Amino acid sequence: MAQGSGSAAQTVVVGVMLLCLLFQIHHIDAASFQVGDTSGWTFNTDSWSKGKKFKAGDVLIFNYDPTIHNVVAVNKNGYNSCTSPAGAKVFKSGKDQVKLGRGQNYFICSNAGHCDSGMKIAINAV
Repeated sequence: MAQGSGSAAQTVVVGVMLLCLLFQIHHIDAASFQVGDTSGWTFNTDSWSKGKKFKAGDVLIFNYDPTIHNVVAVNKNGYNSCTSPAGAKVFKSGKDQVKLGRGQNYFICSNAGHCDSGMKIAINAV
């Protein structure tokens, strides 16, 4: 009976170690993208993501002047209508790093007229 318990404990330890290793491999595989490349998060950024491939866990880096812009994580309706839904996460440091979730991720600048001037991106992370 004692042998069976030790065996089960070893199996659990090995399983936990494998899960940790898988987490590390996934974390190492994540990429970082500076939104807007060298121009940063600014007007007419809406086409920046075209041709790029994103994965869940990748990090978007938003560099901008926080006295005139922000970044708001919105839903599809907020993206299409350039509005921030109640409870939307607002970033305003000027050097924000946002990890992508699996599926569609939408971001806008909520300052008047900015989103309508192309300061928004839609990212599909697989």
